[in-house]
Amino acid sequence: MKPACKRGELPTEACTAESEGREASMMKRVGLWAVGIGVLAGLGLLTAEQGFSDDGGPKCTPATLKGRYLFAAAGNLFPPAFGLTEQAIGNAAGFHIFNGNGSGQDYVTFTINGIDQHVPSPNSLMYTLNPDCTGTYEVLGGGPTFAIFVSPSGDEIAAINTDPGSASSYAPSRRVAPK
Repeated sequence: MKPACKRGELPTEACTAESEGREASMMKRVGLWAVGIGVLAGLGLLTAEQGFSDDGGPKCTPATLKGRYLFAAAGNLFPPAFGLTEQAIGNAAGFHIFNGNGSGQDYVTFTINGIDQHVPSPNSLMYTLNPDCTGTYEVLGGGPTFAIFVSPSGDEIAAINTDPGSASSYAPSRRVAPK
């Protein structure tokens, strides 16, 4: 049976050896934790570096947006948007396909005051994306235009309608299909 080392008693050889063993074991654990934290921090810096340019800011190109992104939005519509003569509620849901080159397609269902507007799909779109990950997209053929905000990885996009008479935006949409 090991002798118990109690606080306040005179140290014996056995107690001193036990104490030194615990300290050495604790120091090894602390050292391993420090190495592990250092490795994780280093990996974090390596992965963060991929999404940012040399000046520390995001780095986006039209190729950043590539793949399928779901969206849904609700908003107020004001005359003269969509030929309205009085305020209405608009809802839209669908998905965008961005081709990575400034072009794409929209597949959408759009309602005004709950009435389906039977928007034909797909609709062609074009988009721009600046190095700071802001840009625009426009549904061609007279469709809406949006200001867009894209994550540096291209995994998410948020948009706000910039057409007169429309007050809608959608929360960040995630890429749901491969690049």
